Formats: sequence, C-alpha cells, structure tokens
Amino acid sequence: MKLLLLCLGLTLVCAHHEQNHGVVTSNFDMSKISGEWYTILLASGMKEKAEEQGSFRMFVEYIEALDNSSLLITCHKKINGECAELPFICDETEEGGVYSVSYDGYNMFHILEADYNDYVILYYVNYHNEEITQGMELYARNPDVSPQIKKRFEELCENTGIPKENVVDVTNAETHSVSLWEIRGCWLTVLCSASADPCSQD
Repeated sequence: MKLLLLCLGLTLVCAHHEQNHGVVTSNFDMSKISGEWYTILLASGMKEKAEEQGSFRMFVEYIEALDNSSLLITCHKKINGECAELPFICDETEEGGVYSVSYDGYNMFHILEADYNDYVILYYVNYHNEEITQGMELYARNPDVSPQIKKRFEELCENTGIPKENVVDVTNAETHSVSLWEIRGCWLTVLCSASADPCSQD
C-alpha cells in the first residue's frame, strides 16, 4: 500500500512541462535541491493538519543532501506558543528517490517535480495509527511563486485526491522573514520579523 500510493504520485508528472527544460520530474540531482527554501503552499487530505496548530503546519528553512544519500531538512514550527527549530534526518529507502522520516507517525515522501532555481513540489504519505493521509508541499527559492506554479500545485493535489479547498497558502507567513547569516563559519538564525511572535502565520 505504501509503495502503491507513492507510485500514484510519481505518475502524475510524466507529461508535464515537456517543453520546459528547467522543470525536472525524475532522476533528481539532490545536491541541486540543497539550500535555502520558503514554504509557499501546504496541502493535506486532512486539511486540519496543514492549518494553524496542525501537526504538518511547519515551515522549511534549509535542505541539505548528505553524503550517505540522506537529507537533512530544517524546519520551524510553533510549539506551545514558541517558535521551535525542527531538524529532520530523512533516509533514502530501497526505492530510489523515496525518503522516510518519523514524525507524527511514519512518513514516506518523494519529489514530484522541481526547477532547482525556482521551486520544488513534494508529495508525502503519513501513516499515523490506523490513518493514512496524503499531503503535498510547495517550496520556493523566493518568498512567493507565480500564479501558474500555484495552479500547477493545485492540479497535482486534485489528481491525488486532495481537494483544492485543502490547499493552504502561507506566503504571508512571517516565518518567511527568517534569514540565515554565516558568521565565522557558524550559522546564526536571525529573526527579522517585526512581530513579537516570529512563527505567527495568520
């Protein structure tokens, strides 16, 4: 069942953007995925998971491809009213390009498509107790993307059975004002938000 759902996601992008040489839909170079990202859209088969206080309401900051084929994904999430950093080590499975990570249950995910310099669309399946939930996330190199990319994301969601109404736009999120500065070889997180609550999203 796990691989069946993931294969469903993989088949959704086969014929898309054939004329757009910047868009990649398979054989991803994960080293080109590495770097800073902004969370743009969140979607879940259970919308409450992507809404405020939802377990998957978090915001990517950085993705790093590790030498052992794993990914280090650093996110921020509001926990008990405080902005917390959540680093995830995501291990590549025997199915190349498919990663697993434990969070709110067990998750398997893969990238559906990417333009390394612009955006990446990620598809995941969450297994929590007896529930199986599909979800998708859109990350971008800049704080927002074109309406065409957002529409593409919505189309992919609907193709997997996630209603368009379950897509949550977080481009106004103040966590997007988090920036990284490299000072003497150390990463320093600087919260530049004018808000007293840097994880406030709404």
